[in-house]
Amino acid sequence: MSTAAETLLVITHLPDRDAAMKLANAVIDARAAACVNVLEPCTSVYRWQGKVESAAEFPLLIKTTAASYAALEALILSLHPYELPEIIAVPVARGLPGYLQWVAGETGNG
Repeated sequence: MSTAAETLLVITHLPDRDAAMKLANAVIDARAAACVNVLEPCTSVYRWQGKVESAAEFPLLIKTTAASYAALEALILSLHPYELPEIIAVPVARGLPGYLQWVAGETGNG
């Protein structure tokens, strides 16, 4: 399997900057990801328990590998304040080879 095929971009959203930074630091400390981008807040509109809701949330873009995904997911679930957090993993089809190798190396998969 190529390095690109092993690389994942994982997306989640947190309700405030403190929770987002806590999760980002925990993920990096655990080597479950190589990099986490904590973005500016956005407005999410969604249906939850039959009601349309909206909330300001902080998106996180997490770079990891397929081999580290289970540990990353478990860590997100343990620290996330939501009952059902968004955790979406998108496979990386292509990327700068050196960067993808760095992601693998920083997650202990290089």
